[in-house]
Amino acid sequence: MPIVYEELMAMKNIGQKYSWTDRDVMLYAYGIGMGADPMNETELAFVNEGTYTPRPLKVVPTFASVAAWGSGPGDMKLNRVMVVDGERDITFHKPMPVEAKITADSSVLGVFDKGADKGAVILHQTILRDEKGDALATLVASRFARGDGGFGGPSEGQPEAHKVPTRAPDKTIDITTRPDQALVYRLCGDRNPLHSDPEFAKKAGFPRPILHGMCSYGITCRGVLQTFADYDPSAFKQHGARFSSPVFPGETVTMDLWKDGNIVSFEAKVKDRGVTVIKSGRTVLA
Repeated sequence: MPIVYEELMAMKNIGQKYSWTDRDVMLYAYGIGMGADPMNETELAFVNEGTYTPRPLKVVPTFASVAAWGSGPGDMKLNRVMVVDGERDITFHKPMPVEAKITADSSVLGVFDKGADKGAVILHQTILRDEKGDALATLVASRFARGDGGFGGPSEGQPEAHKVPTRAPDKTIDITTRPDQALVYRLCGDRNPLHSDPEFAKKAGFPRPILHGMCSYGITCRGVLQTFADYDPSAFKQHGARFSSPVFPGETVTMDLWKDGNIVSFEAKVKDRGVTVIKSGRTVLA
């Protein structure tokens, strides 16, 4: 069914209810690869609450991306096989709590027609609110619907991409993903078989299941945590990135990072294939 621009722009869904516990925040941290070294006390603080000496469990800031998984403006009736994440930008109003009951308010911000053979981009926003109604985080997401272009909507007006510095990176780090990482990460909410079923992945044009774009996004948060944020989740005020190419589970992601004041710019690539997987990354620190 072709996109009807006016109907999509009018979509909203207010007061969706969600909750989570420490199990969910630990599963997310493990799903983005933290805790691979069971003796790394710094990363264990995100994946293990069972300590001899009590300490607070830390929450990865981008847990916000799965805290209300399934929330959204409503069923957009897109070609599911051809839909991939395009971009994510989260503004953090408060540190994410270890457990909470929340509501999620979602609305469509923009729909852009790239052409019949190029697909469509849908931009939508979700605000997570605590039980008092205060905003915890505002998520702006874009979906790239590769099979839904040509509906006659506007083609211009998307937000400008962040430009990373042209100088040499201030830091470069390697983060290795596990061959089974997509099977773990999907338990955080995204059960799309593109990430777990070889047959489905081939139907979608990939040689094998790909890692979730949002897992790659979480990995970049991990990279900023360990380089410029001293593993302090409360230091994050905003974290955004564009997905330019998929990661295959088991590959090593190389992050280049630049720090200018409280702004950390980043990009990520898979050197073995010579592809950039994350572009225009930007973190705002406190």
